[in-house]
Amino acid sequence: MLFKPNSTDEEKSKAPRKRSLLSRLLGRMVSLLVTLVILGGLGYLGWLAFQPKQNGGGGRGAGARPDLPVPVLAATPHVQDVPVYLDGVGSVRALNTVIVRSQVDGKLLKVNFVEGQDVKKGDVLGEIDPAIYQAQYDQAVAKKAQDEAQLANQRIDLARYEQLAASNAGSKQQADTQRALVAQQEAIIKADQAQIDNARATLSYTKIVAPISGRAGLRQVDQGNIVHASDTTGLVVITQLQPIAVWFSLPQQQIMRVNAAAAKGTLAVDVFGNDGITVIDTGKLTGIDNQVDQTTGTLKLKAEFPNAHYQLWPGQFVNVRLKVETLTQALVVPTSAVQRGPIGTFSYVIGEDNIVSAKPVTVTQQNEHDAVIASGLTTSDRVVTTGFANLADGAKVVVGKDDGPPAADLAPRKRSRNPDGKRGAQGEGQGKDGKKDWQGKDGEHRGRHEHSEGDQKGQSGPAPAPAAGGEQSGGAPKAQP
Repeated sequence: MLFKPNSTDEEKSKAPRKRSLLSRLLGRMVSLLVTLVILGGLGYLGWLAFQPKQNGGGGRGAGARPDLPVPVLAATPHVQDVPVYLDGVGSVRALNTVIVRSQVDGKLLKVNFVEGQDVKKGDVLGEIDPAIYQAQYDQAVAKKAQDEAQLANQRIDLARYEQLAASNAGSKQQADTQRALVAQQEAIIKADQAQIDNARATLSYTKIVAPISGRAGLRQVDQGNIVHASDTTGLVVITQLQPIAVWFSLPQQQIMRVNAAAAKGTLAVDVFGNDGITVIDTGKLTGIDNQVDQTTGTLKLKAEFPNAHYQLWPGQFVNVRLKVETLTQALVVPTSAVQRGPIGTFSYVIGEDNIVSAKPVTVTQQNEHDAVIASGLTTSDRVVTTGFANLADGAKVVVGKDDGPPAADLAPRKRSRNPDGKRGAQGEGQGKDGKKDWQGKDGEHRGRHEHSEGDQKGQSGPAPAPAAGGEQSGGAPKAQP
């Protein structure tokens, strides 16, 4: 039998369905709400990240106010004569170096010098046993005396034969023959004299003398050894230190400039010390090589220095500068005043009302301290030398005083917290006049700090004194439990 279900049963079956649908709708609304909250939070954080920071804890110039002048230092161009130098690297070489060797063989009897001693030309440095060479000299002298006695006898015979031939008592042929014998004997005597000179020279070689003035090096042979003329080491090496030479190189692009300057006169050459700043000696250019080294593309030059205080030593590497010309009445500014931009060099010129403007300049030459300006500036201009971090064309500046060189800190400065809670160096944000740039913000921070203390006093009673460094850290004082 078919029957129709009651309406109450149908309503009971539909009720769970409505509740499941409602729970699903509520779940979706909650998920959507959470998503919107998250997106809103992210958007707020992004907005905060792109906002300019109010307390200089960001990058350079993050807390600078555009309406405040930029502190700078300035200088005025001046006119002076500027020397033009060409820098090079070279090595010191002795002007003369001699290896003193023995010219004869024999036993070394004496050594008359001390290692490292300054010797003069002609000083006896060593002596060789002269016995053999003295005997050879005496033998040559005796041979000459013998030949001279024969010559005297032959001359007497010649005079006798000439008298007999004149009175027709003797043969003229005999007189001519005797005359030839006399001439022959005279030639033998001249040969004997040459032997004597040779023996005397050989005997003098037994004394080894200094050929030049200079400084003796380390002794190569000790007393008592047999020395030979063929020895390669020699007795000692003498090096001339006063004057002394320096060989240095310049790029091949400077050949024409050096030749043109050398044609006008003697060129001055300076040598620097180990610090690369102090000039220890000044000399003159004495020679230019006749060809370029193809392996390095440089030209060798030679200069001579007096070396009065022995500050230059053979084999030493030195920095050299060659003065090629002098720029007369050149306009000079500090090198720090010259800036480089996309289209060339320029300088910030301070105009009326301390407003700076960028002007292009042409630099002839510059070094670590000064720059020579060919065009773009005058002696009446004031150029900025320090403080370019926040400087721009058209900015207003305040010019400080540069009374002396900046003093370096003996130790790192104490670190502190800025009002925004970030760490920074103590004294950061101070201008060149010693005043803080954050006075207003510091005062505001103090006001907030005092206000927070008052609130805490009203809620939990008097607060304890803040710990040491509490103000520097920017943290609020803790309330008593």
